[in-house]
Amino acid sequence: MNPIVNNLFKAACLVVYAAALARWAGWLPPGVFPYATWIAAGLLVTHAIEVFAFMKHLRLYRGPLAVSVVLTLLFGLLHWKPLADAQAKR
Repeated sequence: MNPIVNNLFKAACLVVYAAALARWAGWLPPGVFPYATWIAAGLLVTHAIEVFAFMKHLRLYRGPLAVSVVLTLLFGLLHWKPLADAQAKR
């Protein structure tokens, strides 16, 4: 995947999480991004499933496994897929 596109998708994930937190804290006015918490929850559940399904790819991360798990919870395949692709090229 193109690194620019990958970074744009990662930024979009962070925007969704930030909007969900802001909505949950009551900082967003009513009607602004009303489904942010549901979208963020769906992303987190999906990414949590990915942690268990793709653990072998998460272990390819050069840092601690815990950091790789957190990055997968935040970004899902945007984190582990480049690791898997780099391993496949070797």
